[in-house]
Amino acid sequence: MDVLQLDVSGRPQAWITAKEAALLYASDSVAWTLGHAFQVLRGGIQRTTGLQSRIEVHPIVAVRGAVPTRAWRQTPALSNPKLFVRDRHVCAYCGGHFHFDELTREHIRPVSRGGADSWMNCITACRGCNGRKGSRMPEEARMSLLYLPYVPSLHEDMILRGRRILADQMDFLLASVPRSSRLHG
Repeated sequence: MDVLQLDVSGRPQAWITAKEAALLYASDSVAWTLGHAFQVLRGGIQRTTGLQSRIEVHPIVAVRGAVPTRAWRQTPALSNPKLFVRDRHVCAYCGGHFHFDELTREHIRPVSRGGADSWMNCITACRGCNGRKGSRMPEEARMSLLYLPYVPSLHEDMILRGRRILADQMDFLLASVPRSSRLHG
């Protein structure tokens, strides 16, 4: 399981491994944590006490001295896996729920007609609907959108990255996701 790394103000920075988090603990860089420890890493035996060193890794760690991320001001990178999760694997034209392999990235305004490859111009479509629409605008193909596209927030993007997310991490991230997001589904 990965650890959600935050800056001191609570903004998500990255998903890191438990070993990377242990380095933060060992260098006294962790300002605060959230959630119950989910992994214990054991080290060597201390000569003076005979005790084995151990670090309890929490699912969420805020890093002291980390440069606040600028990622929260930027648009998350667009990828098919994140797009399909944002749209809950539902075709925007027929409303069918499909497996990842049966879905495509559909450009509302086709790229061949000046459409951008962006969150606001892309939706999830099944292969059949995407082929039927072709390089036409939805109204030209007499196909209407069942939902509108939107740009995910940084907190949504951390969820959309497709990792196995622990309950503590999901609760933290969803608390900052707008209620209008499909992720609340």
